[in-house]
Amino acid sequence: MTRKAPREDVGDEHLEIRAPKNWAGGVPAVGHALGTAYRQMGAGRTVLTLLRVNQKSGFDCPGCAWPEGDGHRSPAEFCENGAKAVAEEATVRRVTRDFFAEHPVDELARRSDYWLGQQGRLTEPMYKPAGSDHYEPISWEDAFGVVARELRALDHPGQAVFYTSGRTSNEAAFAYQLLVRRFGTNNLPDCSNMCHESSGSALTETLGIGKGTVLLEDLHRADLVFVVGQNPGTNHPRMLTALERAKRNGARIVAVNPLPEAGLMRFRNPQRPSGLAGSGTALSDRFLQIRLGGDLALFQALSLLLLEAEDAAPGTVVDRDFVEAHTHGFDVWEKHVRGLDWTEVLEATGLTRAEIEETARDVLAARSVVVCWAMGLTQHRKSVPTIREVVNFLLLRGNVGRPGAGVCPVRGHSNVQGDRTMGIYEKPKPEFLDALEKEFGFPPPREHGHDTVEAIRAMRDGEARVFFAMGGNFVSATPDTAATEAALRRCRLTVQVSTKLNRSHVVCGEQALILPTLGRTERDVQAGGEQFVTVEDSMGAVHASRGRLRPASDALLSEVAIVCRLARELLGDDPHVPWAEFEAGYDAIRERIQRVVPGFDDFNARVRRPGGFLLPNAPRDERRFPTATGKANFTVNPLEVLRVPPGRLLLQTVRSHDQYNTTIYGLNDRYRGIANGRRVVFVHPDDLAERGLADGDMLDLISEWPDGERVAEGFRAVAYPTARGCCAAYFPETNVLVPLDSVAETSNTPTSKSVVVRLRRAARERG
Repeated sequence: MTRKAPREDVGDEHLEIRAPKNWAGGVPAVGHALGTAYRQMGAGRTVLTLLRVNQKSGFDCPGCAWPEGDGHRSPAEFCENGAKAVAEEATVRRVTRDFFAEHPVDELARRSDYWLGQQGRLTEPMYKPAGSDHYEPISWEDAFGVVARELRALDHPGQAVFYTSGRTSNEAAFAYQLLVRRFGTNNLPDCSNMCHESSGSALTETLGIGKGTVLLEDLHRADLVFVVGQNPGTNHPRMLTALERAKRNGARIVAVNPLPEAGLMRFRNPQRPSGLAGSGTALSDRFLQIRLGGDLALFQALSLLLLEAEDAAPGTVVDRDFVEAHTHGFDVWEKHVRGLDWTEVLEATGLTRAEIEETARDVLAARSVVVCWAMGLTQHRKSVPTIREVVNFLLLRGNVGRPGAGVCPVRGHSNVQGDRTMGIYEKPKPEFLDALEKEFGFPPPREHGHDTVEAIRAMRDGEARVFFAMGGNFVSATPDTAATEAALRRCRLTVQVSTKLNRSHVVCGEQALILPTLGRTERDVQAGGEQFVTVEDSMGAVHASRGRLRPASDALLSEVAIVCRLARELLGDDPHVPWAEFEAGYDAIRERIQRVVPGFDDFNARVRRPGGFLLPNAPRDERRFPTATGKANFTVNPLEVLRVPPGRLLLQTVRSHDQYNTTIYGLNDRYRGIANGRRVVFVHPDDLAERGLADGDMLDLISEWPDGERVAEGFRAVAYPTARGCCAAYFPETNVLVPLDSVAETSNTPTSKSVVVRLRRAARERG
């Protein structure tokens, strides 16, 4: 069987290929940010909105979860992509009932994510009845009635799936998981399942907490920073400011990536005169252009070299005091690493032994080391072992739980970490469920629910019949596009709580609801007065977020209000949860959070302090590791070289610079030299030549699996200096190539960064 991705209305007839950049930021970043904001919001609204982004009395950027720190904040505390995210939400464009009357669902399903997103803010609840191809207006009361009716009609609660994106506030997330568990299921998949689940799995096992162990100040104080499988210039631009400060404080930076990324070469900080008029700051001292999937081998090899350096000068390399007092499993791990085969290391990494040895000398010269990573590490079959090996490397020299050192998984959505803290998890810990039961007086379900991949399978197989999404763009975020779309279309009802139109609204069940909600930028006024919400950044700081703009429509409800009103419709007069009180004032929710979730004592008072507060982090704060052994665990992770058949390449899916997660802001990737298009595949010139192909050829990308081929058609070949044997293309266009069954061990995360593909000339060129 051959599966193909749907062709969208973004062609390549205007595509332009230019030279890639070797620096990021500067005047162009300012110009593009302000230009996008002006087009979406107008001049006055742009100034009013952007000056409140990430301020202590303002609202949290709906983009990434990078922290602001406790010190002085710039009046412009946002990056280019943050400005785009705010502009998309605060846009003056509107999607009204007339739009849906004009455009049937079948037509909208043929539109691109970019086109759909550019239509503007949703303004009122819309309902697609069974048998209809049009959305039509529906009252909130009737909309909640539809959801409650379909949920009650299920044979059991496990036939419903409740998805969450990372934008949801702490208050909405806590109320949402409470509703779902009150209904009777743990089917709470979220976007973490597709990105940093591998980080959480590995860190929980090795360090006892599924989060990072560093603060922003630790990056500033580090002697050596590894940035692995990550492109901060596009995905977390404010991180570049932290790396610049680290460099100015004397740190060395090692970039580990198959692609050269402009932001890790040189940063022109637009908030510094030297960034606007000068050459900026060179960031990476060393670029290791690693082969996809080779990171485990790299960190094992670095650890072996450190052990050999300890042999040569006993007592000078390994932190024996730390290892003996705080770790478990060192001897078994050491024996394993000393048997490492250098031939396999070099094949797996694509690096030379000299490159790895020179990097080891950087490590030996550093007193404190931070390793940062993102989805380039988390979306491989061996992602969890790889991250465990990163932890081994840091534990060896005591680089966890002290200033300037630790693990730093850099997460995406602004509250994806907070959602998990609030209980958005399909495999909740017994301690959390015990606290929930004690506080609310009902027995929550104990059986584990579906993660994202399992949820798609359940819908595909008819085992789940209602899908409810609290934000996000499920269709475009998930793997195996054809399978995911077929799964959703098989549902009796799909519900999307959203601010803007996306593909998940038009690939829907027999019945479908769009429930429009407030954005971060907007005032949230309830019966108890004006409200604020809270979020947790990627380093465990919790702070308030207050919107100031008038809502895009008087018909919008907040996420909290949507959850609470649905709960009252579904559960009736609930003796366990005061849903009306929760909706009226969010302080009531925070009072319950503080009694259920550790670290939130005196929540309402502490979060009202400027900048909020830090959650406790045992490895960071106490050098205490709440693992099964009571210590930080060294783990044995066998090296398996990822070998591909002759003529094939390893594909990684990536974002463009005009993109944040599945939201497409534009059709340019300025740093990689792409303009006016997205259907491109980056391939090393020598790999193209070996296949008889050339720069500019039109290609189809084909992945081969036991159940058949998957095809993404019509991609322009771009000769690019990626690692040999590897290639890259944008998602969601290439999600079709990743089957549901290709997942990371332990975490079940889709393997979107290591897809074996072959390239063939596109049909129009073959013909």
